Amino acid sequence: MSIQPGQHNISVQRRADYDLSLQFKDSAGANINLIGWTAYAQVWDRSRSTKYADFAITYTDRATGQISIALTDVQTATFPNEAFYDVLLEDSSGLLNYYLEVLFTCLRATLRHDNRYCQRNH
Repeated sequence: MSIQPGQHNISVQRRADYDLSLQFKDSAGANINLIGWTAYAQVWDRSRSTKYADFAITYTDRATGQISIALTDVQTATFPNEAFYDVLLEDSSGLLNYYLEVLFTCLRATLRHDNRYCQRNH
């Protein structure tokens, strides 16, 4: 089965946690059952020569195609202003398809968190 990846551009605040809930559907709009499937999500530069991070994946409801992808504040602290992320699903037979390939914008944080206080970042 050939998949045309969807698009869902996101903006992430630098040095902040980020999570996104996703639900996968087929071309008829029916939920894709993800039981036995594996999801991968990563952040890359445009040329895919530099990988910035792997998203943590949580399967919130495999039977209805729902997952959550997340990044930590430590991961987002080092991101460039613009990158790209993708979500790859591997079905139970080992077939790999990209379901999302999109722009990832990292916004400048105005406050810097330090265990006990926040200070302005100039």
